[in-house]
Amino acid sequence: MRISRLMAAAVTSLSIAAVSAVPAAVGGTAVAATASASSSIVLRPGAVHAHGVSESPPTTAFCEQNFKISCYQPAQIQRAYNLAPLLRRGIDGRGQTIVIVDSFGSPTIRHDLAVFDKTFHLPAPPSLKVVQPAGPVPRYDPASSAARGWAGETTLDVEWAHTMAPGARILLVETPVAETEGPVGFPQIVTAEKYVINHHLGGVISQSFSATEQTFPSAASLLALRGAYVDAAHHGVTMLAASGDSGAADLEFNQSTYYLHPATTWPDSDPLVTGIGGTQLHLDADGARTAPDNVWNDTYDLATNQFASGSTGPNPLASGGGKSVIFARPSYQDGVRGVVGGRRGVPDISMSAACNGGVDTYQSFGGMAAGWYPTCGTSEATPLFAGVVALAGQVARHWLGVINPALYELSARRAPGIVDVTRGNNTVSFTQDGKLHTVRGFRARRGYDLASGVGTVNAATFVFELAALAGH
Repeated sequence: MRISRLMAAAVTSLSIAAVSAVPAAVGGTAVAATASASSSIVLRPGAVHAHGVSESPPTTAFCEQNFKISCYQPAQIQRAYNLAPLLRRGIDGRGQTIVIVDSFGSPTIRHDLAVFDKTFHLPAPPSLKVVQPAGPVPRYDPASSAARGWAGETTLDVEWAHTMAPGARILLVETPVAETEGPVGFPQIVTAEKYVINHHLGGVISQSFSATEQTFPSAASLLALRGAYVDAAHHGVTMLAASGDSGAADLEFNQSTYYLHPATTWPDSDPLVTGIGGTQLHLDADGARTAPDNVWNDTYDLATNQFASGSTGPNPLASGGGKSVIFARPSYQDGVRGVVGGRRGVPDISMSAACNGGVDTYQSFGGMAAGWYPTCGTSEATPLFAGVVALAGQVARHWLGVINPALYELSARRAPGIVDVTRGNNTVSFTQDGKLHTVRGFRARRGYDLASGVGTVNAATFVFELAALAGH
């Protein structure tokens, strides 16, 4: 995804030095906590480092005390989505391959995943392979903010897809041109994804990137890039994409100016793709929910804004969602026509994405201090759901293909695996050209809405429900 305007100063300065070290009980060691907003780094809008580096993974209690936000570790997220009954039965994604697509990738991903797994007592994946079907990526440059950003994005994607499906193989697909806005980077992504699909390398593809629909020169130029998604549908491959992190607003082609009206992004708006929105979890130290999930919206969260942008806000940090200006309503959304009208609505479903509730990631690539970073965004939500799809694929014993019709059918049935999200909205506010602007978004409601989709999941039930309906 794109580097946000409001984070530009933090990205370019990349000051990581710890300002203070505060002891915290994490595995019997002390956590070095960064207490300066200048050390907070944005990777892409879909993957935001909410705080600076720590020597050991910060606990929820430590983050709440020192950062005034929550942060979570794998055992908490696994419990929040009720994975334990599945894992006890050996439903861990074995036999499945999760494909993760990122520009550039990370030069240290194998090492970083190994540290992550050892720290949290997760098994190593059966395999972690890296391919570059669209051509060799540039040599990693630690001075490049784009290279650092995509390396951090890759880290988040791999570590947290693995958390949800620890028995699945991981195929990391690296592309040689950074995706930004409009068609930039997408030809290489299409080439790489077609290679993966046509060589039958994996059943679910996770894309933690998107571009505002209006930044394409024309509808035709966007539609010309859909080849991989059509190909995936024909081969039974499930395509996922993040719905973005600017709430109902989104960036223009210059990557610095926000549209002052609701906007959505592609490829999550593509009818052949499942758009993944964001929720905020409320968990205790063990991962038990202390309150129902709500739509992720940190626009007015003071602590998040101070660390993420060095300001008090408001800044647009919220789950993307709205109505496509490119695609008409697909048939599987006919039952929610009262919400979407005649247009394709996004997101389809949501997972954890809030910065006030980010997840711990470990990274050691150059240009940033090696260590642990609480990280957030719909780039978190997307690999989380990719893991869930892999679990369902294992149960079904086949790839699931386009799952959107199944999602809406399950929602209409009020299936127990779909957990409705009925609180929150994705309205955002920001200062632009010296004025405070508000882009009115959409509220969560009973059933489908343009802030959370059909809701979120109870994986122990949802995996079987999805396996029974999808891919037939």
